[in-house]
Amino acid sequence: MQAVAPYLTFNGNCEEAFHFYAQTLGGTIEAIFTHEGTPMAEHVPKDWLKKIMHVSMTIGGTRLMGSDAPPDQYEKPAGLSVSLSVDTAGEAERIYAALVERGAVIMPIQETFWATRFAMLVDRFLIPWMINCDKPM
Repeated sequence: MQAVAPYLTFNGNCEEAFHFYAQTLGGTIEAIFTHEGTPMAEHVPKDWLKKIMHVSMTIGGTRLMGSDAPPDQYEKPAGLSVSLSVDTAGEAERIYAALVERGAVIMPIQETFWATRFAMLVDRFLIPWMINCDKPM
């Protein structure tokens, strides 16, 4: 096996989400394709041509991918979270503040028995996240 990577689906706002994630998480978008100009163009409504067919970015050594789900096929993510491991409490606090803005807190950022900082949230794009900064050993 070469790698496992999360693939996120969005309700028409994938491009906005990935640009936000790139800025917030220090990621690099490596590929982004809309339906327009591809063989898929004839299979989507005209107002869907500019929506994301596929996007791929790297964050550290991890790949995060996504797309806009067709309107009749979108389902709100459930039963999973994208987990971020960060090096410092300050970085955890910064990322938490950015991701939770216009989102929802599941567990506020705080110290736990295993972490200097840990939090769970759903961001404004309806993606669930966990942020973890391990305690020094």
